[in-house]
Amino acid sequence: MLISNFTRSGTQMKTFEELLCSPSLVGGLQQESLSFAALNILLAITAFVGNSLILIALHKDSSLHPPSKLLYRCLATTDLLVGLVSQPLAASSWIFIAHEHWIPCRCAIAATYIISYALGGVSLLTMAAISVDRLLALLLGLKYRQIVTLKRTYIIVVTFWVLSNVAALCYTLDYRIFIWYGITVIPLCHVISIVSYTKIFCALGHHHTRIQDHVQQQPSQSNAVNTTQYKKAVFNALWVQLALVVCYLPYDLVEIVIRQSKTYSSHLVIMWGAASILAFFNSTLNPFLYCWKISEVRRAVKQTIRQAFSFP
Repeated sequence: MLISNFTRSGTQMKTFEELLCSPSLVGGLQQESLSFAALNILLAITAFVGNSLILIALHKDSSLHPPSKLLYRCLATTDLLVGLVSQPLAASSWIFIAHEHWIPCRCAIAATYIISYALGGVSLLTMAAISVDRLLALLLGLKYRQIVTLKRTYIIVVTFWVLSNVAALCYTLDYRIFIWYGITVIPLCHVISIVSYTKIFCALGHHHTRIQDHVQQQPSQSNAVNTTQYKKAVFNALWVQLALVVCYLPYDLVEIVIRQSKTYSSHLVIMWGAASILAFFNSTLNPFLYCWKISEVRRAVKQTIRQAFSFP
């Protein structure tokens, strides 16, 4: 493998994305580029098929609270669009790099960044909203269904899409807004999720302690069932949250290194490509998590597959 270094110098500072489509940085990475393209195509197919099944299953399922189901449908939609749009664009950019077609490469890289940034922003905001939704279900009690309504959740989801798309378009209009939005929103979403789940587990711990202190007062069966169902819903959401963090964290770290670096090398390009693949893999992983952790979704997916293939 050819190892090349490129130093940002002169009055015109070129970004890493611009240098990705230049022979000085990626001229010797034909084999690696084709491998990244193949992986993107494979994951694009699995993400599209998996999340299509999940959306059908969520449409059939009536056990989930409608606002909660809307948030999961929003998350599955972003994952489906990653497989349908972002990953084919990423694969095409790697193919252009391998064949040294620099002009279409720049267009594909820019489109990949804009669309992936918008979809990633919606995913992060939705995951934070799911954690807050679970916290409100615990704190509000019987008032939860009156306050967390489907109409209000639709307004929140539309706001997420508008905000993320406007920020993504700043990639071409004002790159500084594009960067600062990511620097602000990504940590904020993680902080909201951490605080929400911490409060949830603290409250559940206090609830368990009260039950132990008043063991002579046997809790009703309905309350026990409700607590069990709530814990199950919390852990389901937490698994999806942890999967997102694990898949996106390497990419975020590589991006930080890129922003702080003054010299780029082909090793950094390979690290960025591998981290991008892992981030995209989250869209393929989520449908498996839904089927594994949510029994109602798993049954609906099995039913859909049986109907599609006419299994008895």
